[in-house]
Amino acid sequence: MRVAVVGGGVSGLTAAYRLRTLLGPDAAITVCESSGELGGKLRTVELAGAACDVGAEAFLARRPEALDLVHELGLADRLRHPSGASSTVRAGGRTVALPKRTVMGVPAAADAVSSVLSETGCAAVAGESRLPPVGPVGDDVSLGALLRNRLGDEVVDRLVDPLLGGVYAGGADGLGLRAVLPALANALDGGAESVTSAIAALLPDPAAPPNPAPVFGTLSGGLATLISELAARAEAELRSGVPVRALSPRDGGWRLTFGAVAAAHAPAAPDLDVDAVVLAVPAPAAARLLADVAPAAAAAYGEVELASMAVVGLALPPGTALPDSSGVLIGAGEHTCEGGRFTAKAFTFSARKWPHQSDPDGPVLLRGSVGRFGDPSALRATDDELVRRVRADLAELTGITADPVAARVQRWGGGLPQYGVGHRDRVARIEAAVSALPGIAVAGAALHGVGIPACIGTGDAAARRVAAQVAVGS
Repeated sequence: MRVAVVGGGVSGLTAAYRLRTLLGPDAAITVCESSGELGGKLRTVELAGAACDVGAEAFLARRPEALDLVHELGLADRLRHPSGASSTVRAGGRTVALPKRTVMGVPAAADAVSSVLSETGCAAVAGESRLPPVGPVGDDVSLGALLRNRLGDEVVDRLVDPLLGGVYAGGADGLGLRAVLPALANALDGGAESVTSAIAALLPDPAAPPNPAPVFGTLSGGLATLISELAARAEAELRSGVPVRALSPRDGGWRLTFGAVAAAHAPAAPDLDVDAVVLAVPAPAAARLLADVAPAAAAAYGEVELASMAVVGLALPPGTALPDSSGVLIGAGEHTCEGGRFTAKAFTFSARKWPHQSDPDGPVLLRGSVGRFGDPSALRATDDELVRRVRADLAELTGITADPVAARVQRWGGGLPQYGVGHRDRVARIEAAVSALPGIAVAGAALHGVGIPACIGTGDAAARRVAAQVAVGS
């Protein structure tokens, strides 16, 4: 049994590992990764002797996929959870606590967000229930358009956009309600007459005991630990440093052709003939590989837009005092004291957020995030300039001016898919077209969620699909 997994991120490596558990030791599994490094957007570097994640830094622990995989791999002793320090948001020129009783920043009542909104903004929220009923949202709508129409601009600009910026690097106006806030869409479809009443029904009863389960988790030593363990357990051959250029049917299976472009001379790597393929690559690569064999899927992948971003990791001298919060989110419309825009869209005070990173004798770690969908200007700066700008933002927001003992800029070009209006329909078209191809399955962040648990889920499901097909055909 021969299976290729195209893409060495967490989705692809989950698929490779699951294939090994399903197909056994004799299966020939090959992971094809165009770059020279496994892990995709899970990357851990050493910063002043400390492990620092410069891609994703945590996973949602209240979804089962990542947590279950950590336990299955025997990594539970490395599991770590946040300290409980609150988050803050820069809103209206002030840094205030992030309101708690909201759903992705959308409130059920004005009093929940009075610390963030102006009197005018609070009045818009308070009056939303007196507007005409919102009604079902149809196939899909822009989340930003819906919220601006019902709750006013301030809720979007000061709360929803900063929160979404950390997940998608995009704002609510360009994202679809059904993919980003499906629970709200379902509530409106079910008869909720206002956004605030729908959110109120989604929030837990304030009188009920709080859920003791941590919301987020990570691994000591960094999330690259998960990548290393998946790669080791998969026991797959690795072809790295050269992209898969073409995918074509061959003798009841599939042929993978390697090389950046077609050339008359010998290819950069020999063709690979397999019984099945898992495609766990970004949307543009998936569209290119499926163009001839599943044009409908390729067309749908081609509609997925991407955002670029960068993470600036800073290691400050031991003993540097951080704010009491876990971090600060910054809206796109916020201004510096000089009237310009902040380069950073968020800071994570890692040494405050994660107890295992708060060594009093070690460097004080924090991360600045840069990059918003549709606005690549900040990312045009050199690494040194980006560090300078992020440090200037940090100084204005927190008063911290200490020179870092180490810094690292990690750029993620086209790293985050945008779940625009109609995204669920796109995914349905992709999966319907691919399901007609024997021995092909797709996975990755462009499908059912950009977070680690969702990516793990798509990789696991793709592996199970092709393993079942290979087993039947063997």
